[in-house]
Amino acid sequence: MAAASVFAEGYKSAPYWWEASPLSTTPAPDLAAEADVAVIGSGYTGLHAALQAARAGLSTVVLEAEAPGWGCSTRNGGQVSTSVKPGYGTLAKRYGAETAEGILRDGQASLDFTRDFIAAEGIDASFREVGRFHGAHLAKSYDQLAREITAPNPAFETGAYLVPRAEMAAELGTEAYHGGVVFPRHASLDPGKYHAGLMRLCRAAGVQIIPHCQVTELERLRPGFRLRTARGALRAGQVVLATNGYGGPLSPWHQRRVIPIGSYVIATEALDPGLMDRLFPTDRILSDTRKLVYYYRPSPDRTRILFGGRVSLSEADPDRTGPILLRELVKLFPELAGSRISHSWSGTVAFSFDTLAHTGAEDGLHYAMGYCGSGVGMAGYLGHRIGRRLAGAETELPWTGRVPVPTQPFYAGNPWFLAPSVLVYRIRDRFGW
Repeated sequence: MAAASVFAEGYKSAPYWWEASPLSTTPAPDLAAEADVAVIGSGYTGLHAALQAARAGLSTVVLEAEAPGWGCSTRNGGQVSTSVKPGYGTLAKRYGAETAEGILRDGQASLDFTRDFIAAEGIDASFREVGRFHGAHLAKSYDQLAREITAPNPAFETGAYLVPRAEMAAELGTEAYHGGVVFPRHASLDPGKYHAGLMRLCRAAGVQIIPHCQVTELERLRPGFRLRTARGALRAGQVVLATNGYGGPLSPWHQRRVIPIGSYVIATEALDPGLMDRLFPTDRILSDTRKLVYYYRPSPDRTRILFGGRVSLSEADPDRTGPILLRELVKLFPELAGSRISHSWSGTVAFSFDTLAHTGAEDGLHYAMGYCGSGVGMAGYLGHRIGRRLAGAETELPWTGRVPVPTQPFYAGNPWFLAPSVLVYRIRDRFGW
């Protein structure tokens, strides 16, 4: 399949979600000289924090280096899970039983919060509790999944159940998996519509959103902060750092504790409805047991497939990664041979060294970060919790904010180890090591 032939007419190297929800082009208002709260970053974390602060009567400014929502909040796959990668056994060994349970409850709370918030605020975000099918790419991976879903989880009941290979046709039209497991409470949404709804709520609450206003320096004062930006300086009593994988050197402490990693996604052109029904008899979100995981789903209107993952050793252009992703999709679903790509894009996720999201505050500088590719629910939930602390409505940190945020020697924000790590994971995925 020649690369030139895989791009559909009208192909765009931009997120599919921007078709229904174009990024805002509202002109930037003048930057105020002072605010009670300054939020750096206009994704789910920043907007949820800003919304709670503004509704509590605090003057609130959101500063965004690009157009609002330009980052991963409108670039993700729209999959909403319980957002915690380590299981109870791993967490209990690290932190003890109480903290392990608390962290898992935070994960469940992030999913519940997202569902309830969208419903209560009347956001048209195509939110649906469709469940997740997690495929076993090797036979022994299926056995591992069986052990994992029967392992103790005192925090909440997952409701997960196994699907043996003989029953796969009811879940997915592929022979590539050795069965899998369904998590029935996981959900899907339209990231662009969700973000646009948050923007409307924030503006209605009086949040001042300043696009194309990169913060270049964050200076501590006594009290408060001075933020120097491309549009002037702003003094704020409290600051929220809500940049996740896009933070850069603004705060070296935070930069040393997250690993920015590119994730790549394609949308196929519109497909025959009968083909979609054969390949995707359910509307579930989908993933598999590879370390270099693929995540995919039907689009909300079931006209096309959205397929994402990590396909290169180093960061690459979506025009190059798109055909690679399509080849991987066709390996899963040979019936898609000849299908073309309508959109190909990338986003920068942030991993932590312990694969946990983290949140906290130090002398008025609040943060949440390290969503490890599962931030659609957790980012909003932790942002909401930050906003409540800004407003004085709560004082306790979530459990994800009560454990240390690790780093590694000689790491200053440049993931020099990424290419060899991807190569090792690729070998492990192939041979099951």
